[in-house]
Amino acid sequence: MKIPIITLAFVFSLFASCSKADKKTTVQEKQIVKTDLRKVDVEINEKKNIEIREDIKALVPVDLLDIKSPSGYDKYGIEFSGNCYSCDLANLSITKDKIIWTNVCDENDTFEIENFTLSIESNKSVIKTAERTLTLTKIDKSPVYEMVVEGKELNLKNKRISRYFTTKQALPLFKEHDCGDFDG
Repeated sequence: MKIPIITLAFVFSLFASCSKADKKTTVQEKQIVKTDLRKVDVEINEKKNIEIREDIKALVPVDLLDIKSPSGYDKYGIEFSGNCYSCDLANLSITKDKIIWTNVCDENDTFEIENFTLSIESNKSVIKTAERTLTLTKIDKSPVYEMVVEGKELNLKNKRISRYFTTKQALPLFKEHDCGDFDG
């Protein structure tokens, strides 16, 4: 009678210790997954060896000025209020590891986003972060890009996100491209 009781107690102790070991393994596996997910975004761009296209590395905000104009350089141009008066628009820079929003009037006023993935198609670049998806679509050969933000709204102090962007190099080609003699 002693042997079956001892054997039964031994079997119960094995089951009790196994279930605790399983729980610890599960917790450790979840922690590993969380750690790996933080690294995944940066590693995806490196593994795919995605080069940031020159045309989207440094973008400046523009606005739709003359919807009827056939020329993109006349149709879009500087938004006077956001660039010259209130200075609340944001330039956009994209590097391999950061998305940087910079106030148009103050280069030191920035907001950075890390941990993103980038996929590039012919006329579309899709940037995914944990909270939102930013889609830049080239909508005019002038070059003008339309930005659509999906997900959590991006509210940045003194850095309003424009709907349209162009490259820094192309900005002088647009009909209105500076603030002129505005003293605001």
